[in-house]
Amino acid sequence: MSGLSITAVPVPQPGDEGTERAADLRACRAIRDAHHLDLWGNLDRGSTLREDQEYWRGSEYEERLQFLARLDGAQAGTCSVVLPLKENTAAAWIEVLVAAPYRRQGIGRRLLAVAEETARGSGRRVFEGYCEEPVLPLGEHGSQRDNGELPAKSGSGGVPLNLASTRFALASGYELEQVERSSRLPLPVDPALLDRLEADAIAHAGGYRVVGWQSRCPDTLVDAYAVLKGRMSADVPTAGLVAEFEEWDAPRVRDEEQSWERGGVSSLVAAVQHSGTGELAAYTVLSYRPERPNTLIQEDTLVAGPHRGHRLGMLAKIANIRRAQEVCPAAGSVITWNASENGHMLAINISLGFKPAGFEGEWQKRLE
Repeated sequence: MSGLSITAVPVPQPGDEGTERAADLRACRAIRDAHHLDLWGNLDRGSTLREDQEYWRGSEYEERLQFLARLDGAQAGTCSVVLPLKENTAAAWIEVLVAAPYRRQGIGRRLLAVAEETARGSGRRVFEGYCEEPVLPLGEHGSQRDNGELPAKSGSGGVPLNLASTRFALASGYELEQVERSSRLPLPVDPALLDRLEADAIAHAGGYRVVGWQSRCPDTLVDAYAVLKGRMSADVPTAGLVAEFEEWDAPRVRDEEQSWERGGVSSLVAAVQHSGTGELAAYTVLSYRPERPNTLIQEDTLVAGPHRGHRLGMLAKIANIRRAQEVCPAAGSVITWNASENGHMLAINISLGFKPAGFEGEWQKRLE
């Protein structure tokens, strides 16, 4: 395509935020922000520039690369490639986004080709990507499923065939492996509802107690917390996606905490500890950004297999919601994502008052 250029975005360095060196980073952020505003009407799901400045530096666990497309000098799109370095080293996570005025001109295909070639050059043989879409009310702009639904290959659920993202993924050789539901919980939650659910959970959770912290895990718990973080990679439903067991230890936990802090992200963690052994049996994490005070993001939630059946997930979530309402009084909602086949966690969320907000297709392409 005449006039189209795709160039690598320089890796951000400390102090780059307002400099010319960070101009491409800011351009990619602007493209993503415009997409969020167009699709959702807000930036609740979007990262901040400070987060980007930290995230795209990468870490010893992931290499992260961005590219910016310009058409006749105008910023037309972006793509990214994330390369795991410790586990899942056969896989690459790819994202492609074209600015609205420049779609259906072949720019997305060119960006995807750059991303895939970059992944192949690093020895990756499995490409994975996702695309989230809002749930539209029935009757608004027609039904999203008027032309049928593509079922997930390995998980449950499906995505509408008539979506541009579905058509693009299929035309590019990707298969739909899993579908996640995104849900939103309005805050504050009715105290009477929390009291009732908590009393029921406590009745089933004899021998356990809730512990919590903000942003930094206590030294006395960090090793046990790392064990749970590792189990998160193995215990949650991943359908047919490549997802190897991740080795977590105290240094890896501290690395994540410090990276979040540098990116302006704080976290609230509620964990459930077995009173007899001191073992951590469950945990849940909420993250919040002072630059985006209206929304909390639900990160990990896990109950370790041997401890399931005691309502520990509910107990941890209620404790974290209560704490979040104290620490983040401006927050008006929590957004979470769950695999469609994760019926138990979805049931907990529905009981708390989460409502469907969108769905996310998880796509995969295997070169074999």
